[in-house]
Amino acid sequence: MNEARLPWTRIAPKSYQALAGVNASLAKSTLGPALMELVQTRVSQINGCAFCLDMHARDLRKHGESWQRINNLSTWREVGLYSERERAALNWAETMTRIADRHGDQDSAFGKLKELFSDQEIVELNWTVALINAWNRMAIGMRQPPSDKPIE
Repeated sequence: MNEARLPWTRIAPKSYQALAGVNASLAKSTLGPALMELVQTRVSQINGCAFCLDMHARDLRKHGESWQRINNLSTWREVGLYSERERAALNWAETMTRIADRHGDQDSAFGKLKELFSDQEIVELNWTVALINAWNRMAIGMRQPPSDKPIE
């Protein structure tokens, strides 16, 4: 296992605490923790963030998520395991994470969100996607290792 490059949370604690503050505000979102964790797990898969992927998979299990849904998250389009609302949120998360590749695709993805989510929820979803992308980049850049404890 690789060692962390720098103790980034201690070197820049104010920036770390600011991101943690956004996290805390989103924890009160009406999106609900399960949907937010699904989105964060999927974005972490796309970005290849071992630390965040491990953490959010653990959180999904704590929320009672099945291994089948966790294991199939990267293939959510091909399986019938996710609700229409979850599919719209996952599509938006992928669109915003791969933003350079999907500028022309945003309108259809956003239209689906408007059908299924309130404006407040859409903004909170977008903040969730933006935030997990920031966390992924910090954890990957600083080579934050995932936990070595088994997942229940």
